[in-house]
Amino acid sequence: MAGKWVRPLGLLAGKSAAAAVAAGRARWLAGGPLAFTATDPADAAVPETYTASRRPWAGFALDRPILMGIVNVTPDSFSDGGEFVDSEAAIRHARRLLDEGADIIDVGGESTRPGSAPTPPEEEARRVLPVVRALAEAGVVVSIDTRRASVMEAALAAGARIVNDVTGLEGDPASLAVVAAAKAPVVLMHMRGDPATMQSLAVYEDVVTEVADWLEARIAACAAAGIPRERIVIDPGIGFAKTGAHNLEILARLAVFHGLGCAILIGASRKSFIGRLARAETPKERLPGSLAAALAALGQGAHILRVHDVAATRQAVAVWRSILDAG
Repeated sequence: MAGKWVRPLGLLAGKSAAAAVAAGRARWLAGGPLAFTATDPADAAVPETYTASRRPWAGFALDRPILMGIVNVTPDSFSDGGEFVDSEAAIRHARRLLDEGADIIDVGGESTRPGSAPTPPEEEARRVLPVVRALAEAGVVVSIDTRRASVMEAALAAGARIVNDVTGLEGDPASLAVVAAAKAPVVLMHMRGDPATMQSLAVYEDVVTEVADWLEARIAACAAAGIPRERIVIDPGIGFAKTGAHNLEILARLAVFHGLGCAILIGASRKSFIGRLARAETPKERLPGSLAAALAALGQGAHILRVHDVAATRQAVAVWRSILDAG
């Protein structure tokens, strides 16, 4: 692997990981529970960012996989076709996801699927604020999924605790200041262009290192604005300015992103690349593929899964973690 990034290899888990670390034959990956025994390049110096434990984020210790349940308050979502555009329906759906085991509810009022048109910020705020307020008043950890500073600010005032921005706080010049002033935890996602143009910009020489470089620059921009690394989670942006081959490469080499020193979120749930691989035309037919992608991401050390199907994901994660611990 060329450049400054290192790919941890020879990943171990459970008792075998602990034994290898104790014997000096492996190092913890982001503090565990996975460990790695080799790297690409083989003789690479491994920065501490790859091995250091991640600090708690948004009140979560990150010693287990965190599930972020998706609530789209939009008429044109790719995944649910506007089922929850009504505020009460969205709130009921969020409560159902919480009952199924969601740790965080991610509320969005604008579709960012490929080719989608922008939603006016006033309309986006009108959709999400009643949902955010009702959930926050009930003590739910709410994330606001938006690329608009005005919507971030209003949602945080209504009780949202986390900002999840598909533009990595780059799309709106005021976003950095809003998040810094609120001292809010943030998810920085990689995307090129905007939803209308992003797929035409899916051209890379090495998608993993180029995405890592971009995220590194956004972390630096956050630091300069007063947002410390411990409040940041990174998301390489599966499906955003990526081809199907790019998505697979990111998932296969996900451990590289630990070099950024932040927890990692993956949102592969129901994405179109799963449909193409598995011949599942409609998003709701893509649960098995979504679970496969989620477990592959956990196997590379991902900390947070952003998903539509919380109950099924929770069951799959519980079995995966039990097998891990037994080994």
